[in-house]
Amino acid sequence: MKNALKTLALCSALAASTAALADADQTKLYDPMTAKEKVVINIDLLSKDGNTAVGRVVAVNTPFGVALYPNLKGLTPGMHGFHVHQNPDCGMTDDGLGMKAGGHWDPEKKGVHSFPWDKNGHKGDLPGLFVAADGTAVMPVLAPKLKSVNELKGHSLMIHVGGDNYHDHPAKLGGGGARMACGIIK
Repeated sequence: MKNALKTLALCSALAASTAALADADQTKLYDPMTAKEKVVINIDLLSKDGNTAVGRVVAVNTPFGVALYPNLKGLTPGMHGFHVHQNPDCGMTDDGLGMKAGGHWDPEKKGVHSFPWDKNGHKGDLPGLFVAADGTAVMPVLAPKLKSVNELKGHSLMIHVGGDNYHDHPAKLGGGGARMACGIIK
């Protein structure tokens, strides 16, 4: 009899917690397009034969900095360097793809590539962008040094081929490699 009562109590508790979880599943994911103040950045995969659209990144203000919500496809899986660059131009020069974007945005002339939260580094240094095995990037990125989407306007958003070590050593600018995809921030 004791075991039957314990089983009944356990089943009742399980049923109650399942009902509570079912109610919790009714929540909706945040849609950055509903933000009052946002910037939508169209991103192109860079190619000397012509760029290809791969999606967009929506930037919104938060109390903790600017949040960047990517919705991208067709990228190489893995971690990628992700930065705000100085110029609103993703064009190619003799030095390579996307080079018209200039360097990492550095309005305070710090001259140092560093962590996204380090105030001693470029303002355009962002956390890395994660691309899943299927080539999509949908994980939001928080940029704590950026205080408003308005300060992004007039620059470009760059995705690099490789990851970022957030230092100038052993490779300059975090070793992220070539510029892979870019969008002009309007």
